[in-house]
Amino acid sequence: MRLLIIDDDQALSRFLRRELKIQQYTADNAYDGEAALDLLRRESYDLMILDLNLPGMDGLDLLQQTRAIDPNLPVLVLTARSRKEDLVQALERGADDCLVKPFSFQELQARIRSLLRRKSVAAGPVGVSGVSGVVPKLSNLVIHTDERRVTRGDRKIDLTPREFALLEHLMKNAGKPVSRMTLMREVWNAPFDPSTNVVDVYMKYLRDKIDRDEERKLIRTVRGVGYVFGEE
Repeated sequence: MRLLIIDDDQALSRFLRRELKIQQYTADNAYDGEAALDLLRRESYDLMILDLNLPGMDGLDLLQQTRAIDPNLPVLVLTARSRKEDLVQALERGADDCLVKPFSFQELQARIRSLLRRKSVAAGPVGVSGVSGVVPKLSNLVIHTDERRVTRGDRKIDLTPREFALLEHLMKNAGKPVSRMTLMREVWNAPFDPSTNVVDVYMKYLRDKIDRDEERKLIRTVRGVGYVFGEE
């Protein structure tokens, strides 16, 4: 697995690269946004670790440009900004997970494994129905798991690994209300934290992509419960 570490703290970057190498990862370092974009355009990565406080180009701007280059690259944001608003903004710009500094290397490892596992599941050869390649469609929505591709009618829908995992879980439970607590446990591998709205943020992303300009909406909010996926 090849990782890209983007942090202007060169001592920390070298430490992470060294420790990740011990864990059998290959890692490249970039210390600013322009260097990172150059690597992203030339190389292929399995995951990106991004610090938001970069010289020159802000980490959030880099995150947005990264999504234009590779919409499916898992991105783990490192930040000293602990305000909930900053973390939500990072998620809204396309981050898959956030880790607040200071952090333990063990926690970083766990977050990396979780994101890579989600990416592997999203790209896996067997759909939620157990049929290789294609999940049976719901309305005109189809998940092609071999190609990690989602279509609705003639429209191709680009999803991040986290969004894909969320859609897959909703599809498994089509027609049944799914709580925010369940989604945090099954999609994020984390206990539910009532102080965060990360589930709602990602459901908004998914709804914007799945139901945009569609007469028949597939994602509905069940007040006080969570969400239902399916036609009314």
